[in-house]
Amino acid sequence: MTIDQKTSEKVAKGDGFIAALDQSGGSTPKALKGYGIDESAWSDEAGMYALIHDMRSRIITSPVFTGDKVLGAILFERTMDGQVDGKPTPQALLDRGVIPFIKIDKGLEDEKNGVQLMKPMPELDALLAKSKALGVYGTKERSVINLANREGIAAVVKQQFEIGQQVLAGGLVPIIEPEVNIKSAERAEADQILLEELVKALDAMTGDDKVMLKLSLPTKPGLFQPLVDHPRVLRVVALSGGFERPEACVELAKNPGIIASFSRALLNDLRHSMTDDEFNASLGQAIDDIYTASVKKTV
Repeated sequence: MTIDQKTSEKVAKGDGFIAALDQSGGSTPKALKGYGIDESAWSDEAGMYALIHDMRSRIITSPVFTGDKVLGAILFERTMDGQVDGKPTPQALLDRGVIPFIKIDKGLEDEKNGVQLMKPMPELDALLAKSKALGVYGTKERSVINLANREGIAAVVKQQFEIGQQVLAGGLVPIIEPEVNIKSAERAEADQILLEELVKALDAMTGDDKVMLKLSLPTKPGLFQPLVDHPRVLRVVALSGGFERPEACVELAKNPGIIASFSRALLNDLRHSMTDDEFNASLGQAIDDIYTASVKKTV
């Protein structure tokens, strides 16, 4: 299936960052609590997901959430299937100039060799076809690296690129996300091994397909420059990984060519109880901070 080249051009060269609005499953109650909604506010899963959809709708329809500074947004499947402003969520994003992506992983396996691989995705082809039909451009799939174990990291990269090829065959662009745990005592060594394994996997790609990468901010600024410059990489984006927004933005600004794909660092100051003016001002400040760190580098 073909990938929209005009959108790829925007992804590769556009100013801005990618908003991660894809908390799911176990992370949803935490996201709602951060937003000021306690678990007593819902009685079942449907009620919980309705509340998180309301939060995401409020973000997406905010006058400050536009393609001027927000290049793309990653959605959870339920959010993609829902409606915002009376339209399918991907279309609501496209109407605001924001490129839609979908989180496709089903969570993580137990740790082995210092890493957590993705759980099986038996219905992936159907999800890709549905997403493509709704106007979604790409996917995001996350693994976690806790230790600098080369065997484990190589297994993460192998699985990520296998899934990535399946995504490309479905006509979407994968955001490959092998997250290095920023609390790991072996973080610097894990960054280096990951860089080497990613370069090997990218060099081995055939045809002219390109992938995106979503990585933890490296301990050594500029370490991932070979990935930014690699002909197989459309764009490198960074997760905040638990850093608060000020620190995440400082670290991001040290890495040329890498833009943000923040979740918590974007949403942390938003509260359900805010007036629309307060909400828009708070979201606008977060967007400005993250946009600046994405496009204006300190090196």
